[in-house]
Amino acid sequence: MLLALSHATTQVEYRMDKDRIEGSAKQVKGSIKETAGKITGDQKLETEGKVDKATGKVQSAVGGAKDAIRDASKH
Repeated sequence: MLLALSHATTQVEYRMDKDRIEGSAKQVKGSIKETAGKITGDQKLETEGKVDKATGKVQSAVGGAKDAIRDASKH
């Protein structure tokens, strides 16, 4: 029984951390697109990059908030 509970806790923590990981990945992707857009003069690509970066920051912040809530509930 303890093993099952431990496994469930790990899955919940993974889901929360997943937002932070995906958000960071979106930020990197956005930076690459933005830079590529600036280099090539492609305003649309540059704008998409900026949007991806902003979306990633929000998702990362959501993940951080989830982590903070999870950590606070442990104490």
